[in-house]
This record gives sequence, structure tokens and C-alpha cells, in this order.
Amino acid sequence: MALRIFETDPAAKPKATFSDDTVGRFSGGKQENGIPVALPAWRVSTGDPEVATAIAQLMGGSPVETDSTSENFIDVETATDKVKVVLSGPDAISSDLKLWNGPSLIHHCDGVEFLSPDEDKGRPCHCPALMEDRKAAAKSKRGPAPSISVAFRLAEDYDLGVFKLQTGSWKLAEVLHEVDNALSKIDGEALCSLELELVEYTTKKGRDVSYRKPVIRVIKAWNEAIADPKF
Repeated sequence: MALRIFETDPAAKPKATFSDDTVGRFSGGKQENGIPVALPAWRVSTGDPEVATAIAQLMGGSPVETDSTSENFIDVETATDKVKVVLSGPDAISSDLKLWNGPSLIHHCDGVEFLSPDEDKGRPCHCPALMEDRKAAAKSKRGPAPSISVAFRLAEDYDLGVFKLQTGSWKLAEVLHEVDNALSKIDGEALCSLELELVEYTTKKGRDVSYRKPVIRVIKAWNEAIADPKF
């Protein structure tokens, strides 16, 4: 059987691509045998071996080709839970609420009005006003959950390309307006810290709880940061 060229020349291997213009995706977890598993540091998925190598050099970890997809994406389970990133502004973050029934999107809104389908767009969605009530409805599969998308570049390798974080974190949803306000005060791109923050507490029943939540901290204007000799 003839060998494909990329089996003898890895550099010639076709690159898997995402449906948008991003070069990689950040995640705080992974799937193991179909079960979600939280990670202590960022995992980055990409279809470009050069991007995977750059991520490993910058954030630690080793590129590993996944075997769960025919598109040959590469995962890097990094060694860092905090990375400096550059956001273009408030428009770098999009957020809405979605409820899925298998592969079908059955509720899509902004908490006040439907965003889709077209025949329902603009109509009241009747979601609860309070975040706690929304969380309760989502937990019982009677209401939508957050769908947050953050697009950014890496501050230490700006030209590597645009990455994306997709998360359904309620904790991030609760403070997203604060992040938006901070970004709105900056004229242009902003230097931020993207973190997986460890949260630990003990319940009233004495059970220890530990998890990590995604956090976006706005630091300063990007043009100020690159003008600082200490950066």
C-alpha cells in the first residue's frame, strides 16, 4: 500500500480547521469515555502543528494528536492556569442563553428576547429575571444556560493568531457586565489575564467542594502594555 505523503513528511499533513477564523480553542476540561473531566490548567486544541508547538513552548505541556475525530486535531494540556491575552474590546465577547435537546437548539435568547429562530426573534422569552432562578431552570432542563464566547490573541505571541474560549460558566456570566464595562473604558485593544481560578469551600453539610472557574481580568490598554519596557 502506498504511503500518503504526510506519513513520511509530517509537515505536509493537511491542517484541520475550525469553522471560524480561529487557530485554536481554549478549554478548562476534556472528555474521557464520554464523561466531562475538569483540568487544573488550560487545554488548547488546534489543527495546526506549528500552533501546537508554540503553545507547548509558551504554556508547557506536549502536543498530542487526538484520535476522536477524523480531522486530526492536536491537544496540548498545558501547565498553566493563567495566561495574558489581548482582547479587541467589548466586541470580543459574545454571550447568550441556549437550551439544547440533543443536537437541536430549542431555546435561544438573551434573557429578555428570543434571538432565534427568525419567526420568534424579538419576542419575549419569559426567562426569569434573577440569575439564581435562571440557574435553577437550567438545572432542571426547563430553561437555557449561558453560551459565552471569548476571542483573543496571546500577549506573548500576538501574531500566532486568534484563539477562542467557549464556556457555559454561570460564574463568568454573573460578572460579564463588569468585564464589558472595564473593556469599554479602554480605547482599543486591552491586555487581560485569562485564568482558571480555583474555588474551594465546605458546604453546610460538611462536604468539601473544589472546582475551577474561568476568569477574565482586564489589566490595561494593549498599546500601554507594549510601550512599557518591563512588559
